[in-house]
Amino acid sequence: MIGPAGKEDVEQVMPLLHEAIGNIACSLAGVEDEAEAMRILADFYREEGNRVSYRNVIVDKRDDAVAGIVVCYAGDKAEELDQPLIERVKRVTGIADYSILTETRPGEFYLDSIAVHASFRNQGIAKALMAAFEREAVKQGYNLVSLIVEEYNGQARMLYEKMGYKEDGELIVSGHRYTRMVKTVSGE
Repeated sequence: MIGPAGKEDVEQVMPLLHEAIGNIACSLAGVEDEAEAMRILADFYREEGNRVSYRNVIVDKRDDAVAGIVVCYAGDKAEELDQPLIERVKRVTGIADYSILTETRPGEFYLDSIAVHASFRNQGIAKALMAAFEREAVKQGYNLVSLIVEEYNGQARMLYEKMGYKEDGELIVSGHRYTRMVKTVSGE
């Protein structure tokens, strides 16, 4: 069943988030160790008002197991949602000019991360989560959705293209090349 995540899902959501974002976790947390980064992000997940908050996560649950996740939010709020992460890094490291690259644009509803647990793959869960993301965009008043896909991830790119996403430039995030993709959605 697809629905909003809860704080209690943290232990099942975080490994999937890590699978989706990899070393970007270190950039968000401002640390070098991925395990430490994921502990920090787990704390942020339990809170509100940041990009990895449970409030921005949609889950697909099967028999109380989180089969897949999508993290999504309004592009208009991206900088605001990154502020708590930036402030933490500045406070802990003393790096005064620390920043996080904004991957989305105002006017877009952004798919930050998507992942399906290995034991639930090839069951249409990613496609169902994408559809839930698009419905959430429409519900929140957006008709343009966006995402980025790493250049080597051909399987994900094929899914996005099949679902109507079109290329819209490139970004370099944490040293990796990503293609921006966008799609117009409607409530029909």
